[in-house]
Amino acid sequence: MMGRFSIFVIGLSICLSICFFPEAEAQLRQNFYANVCPNVESIVRTAVTRKFQQTFVTVPGTIRLFFHDCFVDGCDASVIIASTPNNKAEKDHPDNLSLAGDGFDTVIKAKAAVDATPGCTNKVSCADILVMATRDVIALSGGPSYSVELGRLDGLSSKASSVNGKLPKASFNLDQLNAMFAANGLNQNDMIALSACHTVGFSHCNQFQNRIFNFSRSNPIDPTLNRQYAGQLQSMCPRGVDPTIAINMDPTTPRTFDNVYFQNLQQGKGLFTSDQILFTDGRSKATVNTWASNSQAFNQAFITAMTKLGRVGVKTSPANGNIRRDCGAFN
Repeated sequence: MMGRFSIFVIGLSICLSICFFPEAEAQLRQNFYANVCPNVESIVRTAVTRKFQQTFVTVPGTIRLFFHDCFVDGCDASVIIASTPNNKAEKDHPDNLSLAGDGFDTVIKAKAAVDATPGCTNKVSCADILVMATRDVIALSGGPSYSVELGRLDGLSSKASSVNGKLPKASFNLDQLNAMFAANGLNQNDMIALSACHTVGFSHCNQFQNRIFNFSRSNPIDPTLNRQYAGQLQSMCPRGVDPTIAINMDPTTPRTFDNVYFQNLQQGKGLFTSDQILFTDGRSKATVNTWASNSQAFNQAFITAMTKLGRVGVKTSPANGNIRRDCGAFN
């Protein structure tokens, strides 16, 4: 009798755990909020569209915010946390200081719109809102639309020190890029597809100035750089001028999310070393050529890569995450 009672208690305990703490067993899935906040995706899309109509910087700002979040301790919105006197958060690490404020503002406004909806208040994580907002800005700027997996919790930690060595540099070669992406479960095709996010947005002169003025003693201009394009960059980023001047990363269609990024690489118009290396290195050149001529193939590869990126380091248990009331502060 006692044995049966013990089994009953254990079974009841497991049942209660599942019933009252479903997050503990949760996995990412589409329509995660169907029974909680069924219109969340349309609510977020409306807020993001409104922000997009105010400024195009919403697009690259949000995309970059998502990438920087996921590559540092997983997709948990920890990059949005503001620093306090007792904690220097991720967003204040030198590698994150150039993140556009419009990316943060997009998530904050979408979160406010969700929480203002009856039944949705404090039911949707900032991490999931960032994923949805990223998908939406990509579609709004001409890129592919796709379904997103949801169910992430917001992280409980955000430290500037955790950013060290987690984000790719503009000077990286193919081996360095592949190694960093592989550490996050992403292969070379994923890396090349995600690099195409440089088809929108801007960078600052100090990120590529070495390629146009002092590449080497015998050749001051990087020989893999298109000479006419190099001349244009020199005129926009002259020596001795403020290195924080913003330059479009895609010189051809800077406000459209498209495969022109790869066509630019074929012409020697990759802004960063880490861009142009995708074409000059034989191990990745064939992929660049394929996607330069086949936008459908690129779009599918990009959707696959974004889905995989969105799974990196997610928190789905209340032991390591929760739903923040304020995306910029811990509960």
